[in-house]
Amino acid sequence: MISNSLLNSLLKFFVLFFGIILMLLLIFRTPDVSVDSLKRQYTDSNSHFMSVDGLEVHYKDEGSGTPIILLHGTSASLHTWDGWTKELTINNYRVIRMDLPAFGITGANKDNLYDLPSYSKFLTDFVNQLELDKFILAGNSLGGSISWHYTSSNPEKVQKLILLDPAGFPSKKERPLVFELAEIPILNQILKHITPKSLIKDNLEQVYFDDSKVTENLVDRYHQMILRKGSRAAFIERAKLEGQDYTELLYTIKSPTLIIWGEDDLWIPVEDGFKFKERMANSNLVIMKETGHVPMEEKPLESLALALNFLNLEIENENFLKE
Repeated sequence: MISNSLLNSLLKFFVLFFGIILMLLLIFRTPDVSVDSLKRQYTDSNSHFMSVDGLEVHYKDEGSGTPIILLHGTSASLHTWDGWTKELTINNYRVIRMDLPAFGITGANKDNLYDLPSYSKFLTDFVNQLELDKFILAGNSLGGSISWHYTSSNPEKVQKLILLDPAGFPSKKERPLVFELAEIPILNQILKHITPKSLIKDNLEQVYFDDSKVTENLVDRYHQMILRKGSRAAFIERAKLEGQDYTELLYTIKSPTLIIWGEDDLWIPVEDGFKFKERMANSNLVIMKETGHVPMEEKPLESLALALNFLNLEIENENFLKE
């Protein structure tokens, strides 16, 4: 039986504990950023909005020619592909990129479903509304895992596949701190209200090899996007699904595939690149030196040169790129 003195001590502890949390929230709280504010800052004449399952999806559709869809990673936005887009449109590609559900201006979906089958269904609905029969598909990190998952069930749609540091294989390696925090009760609730810009800067310096490229404008954009109403809660829900494994589907993919990997990726080890290559019969792996987790953002011209070399070769040629 618990004594009154112990009960009083426990009560004082909890009052103090939650008092400290309340004080932290009052002092360090980072409020949500409105969608209207994000639209004013981060949309332009190429921006469009499409209703997909009740969600207003922000996307851009630029250029003309062969369609190529670009999918970003966790907590990023369609802007991560800015460096690729300009050059691709010059090279006669129609570039389509969107803020995926849970991220960017698009924000959280009503059901909080962020597993790969749900994202694949989203992409199916998105593609159907654009009435695209065939296209090239490229994705980074989470966007990479969505890309190969979608391709496994829609082989007739994807002419060629480009994966940049794609997610997919469960790892025993220690995960980035922000993902660990997202799974800890109470702390993950604090993350919904306290998201300092310094945390975003630290994460970007982890995903970039060259920290000098992590500019103030880059940090501001990532920070503003994560503060969109509902996005921090959506990130927590998405982080809980990181251990799911659908990689058996990789054996079914026959689309010509280029895998690009940053040798210095701290978030997903370069060793995973060899696992993808081993399981994808018509694939090749290129490793970029002195490059982190987001090659298309950190080294847009160098990574795009690899992609264009791959895209300009005949689809029938299985030995389409020398390592």
